[in-house]
Amino acid sequence: MTSAHQGLSGLLDTEAIRKDFPLLDRVVHDGKKIVYLDSAATSQKPRQVLDALNEYYERHNANVHRGVYTVAEEATALYEGARDKVAAFINAPSRDEVIFTKNASESLNLVANMLGWADEPYRVDHETEIAITEMEHHSNIVPWQLLSQRTGAKLKWFGLTDDGRLDLSNIEEVITEKTKIVSFTLVSNLLGTINPVETIIRRAQEVGALVCIDASQAAPHMVLDVQALQADFVAFTGHKMVGPTGIGVLWGRQELLEDLPPFLGGGEMIETVSMHSSTYAPAPHKFEAGTPPIAQAVGLGAAVDYLSAIGMENIARHEHAITEYAVRRLQEVPDLRIIGPTTAEDRGAAISFTLGDIHPHDVGQVLDEEGIAVRVGHHCARPVCLRYGIPATTRASFYLYSTPGEVDALVAGLEHVRNFFG
Repeated sequence: MTSAHQGLSGLLDTEAIRKDFPLLDRVVHDGKKIVYLDSAATSQKPRQVLDALNEYYERHNANVHRGVYTVAEEATALYEGARDKVAAFINAPSRDEVIFTKNASESLNLVANMLGWADEPYRVDHETEIAITEMEHHSNIVPWQLLSQRTGAKLKWFGLTDDGRLDLSNIEEVITEKTKIVSFTLVSNLLGTINPVETIIRRAQEVGALVCIDASQAAPHMVLDVQALQADFVAFTGHKMVGPTGIGVLWGRQELLEDLPPFLGGGEMIETVSMHSSTYAPAPHKFEAGTPPIAQAVGLGAAVDYLSAIGMENIARHEHAITEYAVRRLQEVPDLRIIGPTTAEDRGAAISFTLGDIHPHDVGQVLDEEGIAVRVGHHCARPVCLRYGIPATTRASFYLYSTPGEVDALVAGLEHVRNFFG
């Protein structure tokens, strides 16, 4: 750590941690070492996760649950063991409340379709309302739009304040006695805002509405306790939390999973099948039709082990320190405008910004020439860009392996961008 960083506290031993992540040693563009600032899109993977994937395929590869031979039983134990690890990681009351999907988008679609096909009192129809927010990822907008179009339900949403927070001034108008489901992100992927979960859930509970939380940007970065949240469903994805792609999680309260209908039909999710009718297996298998993402689940289990060994509280402190430093340094860049909260309080480690009238795609390309990897575009949150009257943003996002030196490299890279475009 340089003298300029001496005031930062709570940082992890990133020198040791970064040795676990092979990609962070990559050299790009004229010998420059990569500065990876796109963890909100996907995180890098440690050797421990890569080794778990290889070990599974090399020694334990078989389909799960049905085989009675040794390798199949090993595969089943690894797959179901990953479910146990995830349940402990999120403090789920029961392992049977953990459903494996292929990503958070599928998890959210699963909830929307369960409610669309459900019987009363859960059924969403033309007499009911659905509440979301203007800051959602498209994955938490489009499924509810589709459900509204199919059922005639009315879709409502919370707007945004000028400083990137949810405008809850009309909470009793958005969440009413007709509301059946309230679905919102815990941490915004574009704005970085950490939302006031307790306030929203309290209002939802007053009217008897179910609550679904998109925790894709929360699970990798902070303690995620589903019992403390008091939501009914929580969705997140593996690839943002040092796990592999192709694996997501939906946690749901057991009584709901028992009552709600499955979305996908096929093998593994059934109890009995005849040509006239079928009965379904208990949750979670009721919602896991077909061959599941076995290797990916094993990899996610290894990712949970890795994060748990470091400690989510420690990761959260590290990221808060990096984010606080990044917000301060970015505000020193002339013509730079942060879209979202401009303090490190109640915000996550993704910072989106514009740089004068330079298009974000141009910013990203010039930074790439300096070896700096950032995200550009609307980040699957186009309504946020429309709200703030911008075509897109540049987003830098940090994680447990991010360093203050990488923040400095970003700031220096942005100065190069400004000089490049005059």
